[in-house]
Order: sequence, then structure tokens, then C-alpha cells
Amino acid sequence: MITATPTDSARRPGDAELMACRELMRGGSKSFFTASMLLPSRVRGLATGLYAFCRVADDAIDGSTEPGRAIAQLHERLDAVYADRPGPELADRALACVVERCAIPRLLLDALLEGFEWDVRGHHYETIEDLHAYGARVAGTVGAMMALVMETRSAPALARACELGVAMQLTNIARDVGEDAGLGRVYLPAQWLRAEGIDPEAWLARPVFDERLARVVRRLIDEAERLYERAECGVPALPRDCRPGIQAARLVYGEIGQSLARAGLDSVNHRTVVPRSRQLALVARSLLASLVPPGHPMTAGGALPPLPAVRFLVDAAADDQLPARTFYQRTVRVLELLQRQAQREMA
Repeated sequence: MITATPTDSARRPGDAELMACRELMRGGSKSFFTASMLLPSRVRGLATGLYAFCRVADDAIDGSTEPGRAIAQLHERLDAVYADRPGPELADRALACVVERCAIPRLLLDALLEGFEWDVRGHHYETIEDLHAYGARVAGTVGAMMALVMETRSAPALARACELGVAMQLTNIARDVGEDAGLGRVYLPAQWLRAEGIDPEAWLARPVFDERLARVVRRLIDEAERLYERAECGVPALPRDCRPGIQAARLVYGEIGQSLARAGLDSVNHRTVVPRSRQLALVARSLLASLVPPGHPMTAGGALPPLPAVRFLVDAAADDQLPARTFYQRTVRVLELLQRQAQREMA
């Protein structure tokens, strides 16, 4: 657990948290780290703090011998964050700044922890809709919070952001079939497995790759791609300087699924990795996203109704009537936050 030290406190408020969180991001997700480099500095720091808490929370549960207790402790830490009394953990202090500055609804973080709890309890996913519900919690929540960090609160944009998170989670599941089986977990829809003549429990006892499983993984990649296409329609709704970073994340994660398909769909015996050179090529391609004007064909699906599984997240976070803050208002807000954090440091 990373905590603040007296030396940290002597620095400018936020510096210690940001540096520690950057290292968590760098080591935790190379794809996310690569895409984040395209975000403007005003967003990158906040995104880093948000990601760090999500990562620390996940690690705290995975590394605990009492995961149920670990989840309860995380809820207590959120209580402290929302009471503006974050504990000494750098990720908590960084999250407190993100919550206050970006008005992150508590429901989003509670839903994230609920998804982690489903993992602990060995939740069963019978249909693809059940898997959507899981993805909404562990990844759609992050998409919604990222949209809020970018000061985007319209319902259509939030829906697309949540769907991007769900698509990324489906990609992760397709890539990690063997790894998850080693942990005693099957995320592939049981309905799909049985349709191919695979009994989920029997397969988990002896996980093997064959053509039947390949077809299930292919279906999951196709579903992820469908959601990537929906999510891409929301990119033009973001601030222009934020679009390349989000488009890069979409392209890099989408490439994981496509690379897995080209390699034969065997994610039981192999783990698909997108080469660094390919990641950089996709990042370069993502720069074109900032040029997409309103009304472009790419935006045609932006007004689609949200995926049913993410609707509750959109309802919690959307505020189409919220006026955009001016540069002066944002500056005053930042100064207020720095002052409050400095007062907490002194206390």
C-alpha cells in the first residue's frame, strides 16, 4: 500500500499522488498508458488518479486472503473520500481530487466494486446480456468516469463511453480465456458454450482449446467489435483535444481481438499481445479523430439508445442541462481544490 510521507507533503499539493499514480499506470496497463499519452495535460493527471484507484482496488481484492473483507474496506475508503476525508493512501487522495473536481457520482464507484464482488463470488454468466452487465460494472463505470473527467456529461456521449468500456472488457475476456480458467473462472456465456456442445463445468475442470471454443471466442470478438463501432460514434462529442487519446484506446484494444483472430483464436494456450510498433501505428492513426466535424458519417450512431446494461450508469452521470464552465471558472475551481488539499496536508 502506497502512503504519503512527510517528504511527499512538502511538495506542491498533488505532485506526490500524480507521480505514484503514473507509475501504477505505466506498470499496470501498457495499452492504456500508451493511449493516455495523447490526452491533454489537464485531463491526463485526473485520468491517472482515477485509474490508480481502480487498479489499487482490484489489486487489494486479488491479493487478499479475505476478499470479502477487502471489498468492505474499499467501501469504507470511498466513504472517507466522499466525506472529503481521504486516508493517507495516495490513490485515495488523488481520487478525492477527481471526485470533487469532476462531480463523480458515488454510484459509479459503488458499481465498480460490485463488479469486483461478482468476481469474488464466482458470478455466473448465462447470456451475453449477463456479460454486458458485468462489463458495465468493471469497465463501463470507468468509461463514464473518464467522460466526466473530460467534462462531457451528455447522455449520448456517456452511453458511448460506457459501451467502449464494455467492449474493452469483452476483448479482455476473449484474450484471457486460459488465464481465467486457471483461476477457476469462466466468463464466456454459458449459453454460447452449450450451443457448441461444451459443458461449462466440465470444460473448466479440463480447459482445452478446440474448434468449438474458437467459435465462441470469435462470437465474443464480433460482439466487442459491434460495441467498438457504436462507441466510436461518440468520439466527436468529446473535446477536440481529448479525441485522439480515446480513439487510440479504442483502436489498440480492438487490435487485440483482431490479432487473436488472426492467430487462430487460441487464448487458452497463448496470450495475445499487440507489438509496440503496431500500437504506435494505431496511435498515429488516432490523431485523425480530432479532425472529425459534427455531422460526419462517423457520428451517425451517436444518438443510439444506450446498451441496456449501461443505462443505469448513464442515468446517474448525465446532466444535459449542466452549463459548460468557462476557463476562468475552471481556474478558480482548481485554486480552491489546491487550497483545500493544502489545508488537509497541514491537518
